[in-house]
Amino acid sequence: MTKSEVEGATVERRPERGRSLLAGAFLGLGAVAMTDEVIFHQILHWHHFYDRSTTSAGLVSDGLFHAFSWFATVAGFYLVVMAIRDRTLWVRALVGGFVTAVGAFQLYDGLVQHKLMGLHQIRYEVDLLPYDLTWNILAAVLLVCGAAMVASTYRRASVRAASR
Repeated sequence: MTKSEVEGATVERRPERGRSLLAGAFLGLGAVAMTDEVIFHQILHWHHFYDRSTTSAGLVSDGLFHAFSWFATVAGFYLVVMAIRDRTLWVRALVGGFVTAVGAFQLYDGLVQHKLMGLHQIRYEVDLLPYDLTWNILAAVLLVCGAAMVASTYRRASVRAASR
């Protein structure tokens, strides 16, 4: 716990799991969306966010996707700055939220957008199985690791509360 002075009185400050977790989730979504956009859409030209129409529609969908990634990143940084200012940042919850969001986004993208909705594939005119397996297994591993990290913050919080 940290202490700060408020109008001459000492106030106890505890890390806030919820805000730190949300900040990490926004930063994770922003980072993975930007990475996907830059690497797979812009550099490798493997696909657009929406490939079921014209190239122009694909480029517009990429622009909207990129705007989403920036919004999520800015929102995440804002929450981190506010938590630092208030001395309530919980780094483990922040990292857990980040890793969980990256895994969840990847798994959603790989299963829902690629397979269920067919908005786009990872690549075209190649055997998709190795790409799909790599994409979705990595996503599941990240999701499980992030969820375990988040769960550990709940255990640590209950141990802290019990020791008071």
